[in-house]
Parts: sequence; structure tokens; C-alpha cells
Amino acid sequence: MIAEYLTTRFGLPEWLACGGVALVQCLILLGIMMFAAALFTWMERKVAGRIQDRLGPTRVGGRFGWLQSVADGVKLLAKEDLIPGEADGLLFRLAPYVSFCAAFCVYLALPFSNGWVAQHLNVGVFFIVAIAGLEVFGVILGGYSSASKWSLYGAMREAAQVVSYEVPLGLCVVIPVMVAGTLDLVAIGNMQRGWGVNWLVFHNPFLFITFFIYALCTLASTNRAPFDLAEAESELVAGFLTEYSGFRWSVFFMAEYGSMYAMSGLGAILFLGGWHGPIPLAEMLGLSYANHAVLGWLGDLLGAGNFLCKAFLGVAAMMWLRWTLPRLRIDQVMTTCLKYCVPLAAAMFVGTMLWTYALPGGLLPRSTPLGAVAEAPPWTAPRAARGERP
Repeated sequence: MIAEYLTTRFGLPEWLACGGVALVQCLILLGIMMFAAALFTWMERKVAGRIQDRLGPTRVGGRFGWLQSVADGVKLLAKEDLIPGEADGLLFRLAPYVSFCAAFCVYLALPFSNGWVAQHLNVGVFFIVAIAGLEVFGVILGGYSSASKWSLYGAMREAAQVVSYEVPLGLCVVIPVMVAGTLDLVAIGNMQRGWGVNWLVFHNPFLFITFFIYALCTLASTNRAPFDLAEAESELVAGFLTEYSGFRWSVFFMAEYGSMYAMSGLGAILFLGGWHGPIPLAEMLGLSYANHAVLGWLGDLLGAGNFLCKAFLGVAAMMWLRWTLPRLRIDQVMTTCLKYCVPLAAAMFVGTMLWTYALPGGLLPRSTPLGAVAEAPPWTAPRAARGERP
């Protein structure tokens, strides 16, 4: 552990070493989240332009408009920050940061590769699902405190939608956890190493269907089209964002894009092998800590690249669907959840339970048995020697 190394090598107090490491980790994750928001803002405009038979951003930052997100950020910072006269000033100011903090905290337990996680929790799945559900409180506060009927209606829709879809989303998350036998995201990812047939999405037909239910529920829980009723322009002006402008408006959008990437990453770990590609390239090239520490680090870096690409493809699919499908009505959204998603997720849960009892190894032959643990990076050795979790 880095904090232990700083304490033993340089004689720093333990509280100072741990605090410094935590601060650096938070800054790195904050940078990743803000860069992802800027990238996805530009990407969404380009995808929307292509689908609508136009070019999108083409002027700021060259031919492809690479710096358009930077220009948008400067514009938002320069805009006047207005607060309605009848609004609750404290809650109105607090709401964007509640949503942003909830989206940011998800990254603390989200592993990007084997050992590349800010806080390794043995209940990482439970932590992420619980924290991700808190983002809606910022939306509710923003809609309630704006003193606008449009904002209040949008917040009420968001609350009803997110709370309803948390049920099938939770069931979809529990199913791969039941197969893996652990809530530890690092362990779940390492169980799927090897060839692509080891991914849990191919473990049985029920998990394959569960993956698509999870994707549908993720769209609803992150307020993405066709489930973006909280911001329905044709009905509610801009929904809960009607009275927001400038920097606080951008904070809400950073939280939304951050949640999209985090939930796509969670789906990649639970269903699509996490940081393992369809071909065990790191094993073929001998990128292991058993050969050399640098080679092991390069293997982890390759795994992080796999994870980032999978999560990126998930966000790209969300954008594609947004500009392809029409927005649903509120009754259709709730009907989809209560009449289809919940019963289907429950049926997949029962089916996976019976399948796991009958064929615990899955449908296809696996090169890596479930429950196998990958080699731990060397910096986790001191804690492992004390019998603690790395």
C-alpha cells in the first residue's frame, strides 16, 4: 500500500500519508470524471449531428471541433448565475453538488483494473448501487427549491422513475453476484479472466437476457432518452433544470455524464469481463508480476484500457439510442418498469438460481474456473501478510 510505503520509507505520520494518498486519488478520479464529461459532451453533439445528417461542431479547435467542450465550459462560467426570487436559496445552491457528489462517490469503489481502485471494498457492488441511487435527491432538491411548477413536475417525475427502476436494476445486479458468489467487484472481474467465453454474460441464457434488462434500467436510472421525462422540453420547458444557469447547470450535466460512465463501467465488470478482453493478450505477452513488476504494471494498464473502452462503448450506445428513439410518455415508462422489467428480472433471478444449481460451471467450457483469484499486485503484500484484505 502506498501510504504504508510513505510511512516506512520517509517516516511520515500515518494520518498524513493516508490523507495525502486519499487526496491524490480524489483528484485523479475528479479529473477522470470531468474529462469524461467534456469528451462525452463533444461526442454527443457529433453523434447527434451525424444521425441528423449534419456535421456537428467543426470550428472550435480544428476541423472536428475538439475544443468545443472547453469553449462551452468557459461560456457557462462567464454566464450570470441567477436565483429566482421565490426560490429557497440554500437548497437551490446545494442541489447540484448533492447530485455531483453522489456520482463522484461511485468512482471511489469502481475498479479500473486489477488493484486499480481507490478503495477496495468487499461489498463494492452494494456500495455503488446504494450511492448511485442518492443522485436523485439532488434533482428533487433542485426541483422543489426552484419555486417553479415546471421544475417541481420534472423532479417528481424523476423521483418516481428512478425509485421504480431501482427495483429491476437491483435484481439485475444481484444475478451476476449470485453466480460469482461475492460482492467484491475486483474478485468478480478476476473471475472472468481468460477468453471471452469466461464473461458472465455467456454463463447462461438468463444472464444474457439480464444484461439487456440491466442496460434498459440503466437508461432510466440515469435519465437518458427515451426515459428523459424529467427534462421533457415539449411538456416541462427544461424540467428540474428550468431555473438553473451557468456553472450550477453544468454541474448537473457533469453528474449525469459521470453516472452514465460509472453505470456502464459497472455493467462491464458484472457482465462483460471487466478489464479482461476477449483475448487474454496480457497472458500471451507474459505481462505478469511473476515475470517483473514493470510487466505486471503494463498488464494492469492494458486491463484499464479494456475497461475504459467497454464503458465508452456503453455510453456511445446510450447516445445512439437518445437520437434514435422517441421519448416515451410517463405512463409508458412506468408500465415498462412494473409490467415488464420487474417480472422479467425476477424470472431471470429464479432461472439463474436453478441453472447455477444444475450447472455451476455455466453453459460453455471455461478456461478459468469461477472463484479463481488473479495474482495480487506487489503493493498489496504488506496488508495480506497481516491477514487483511488487500
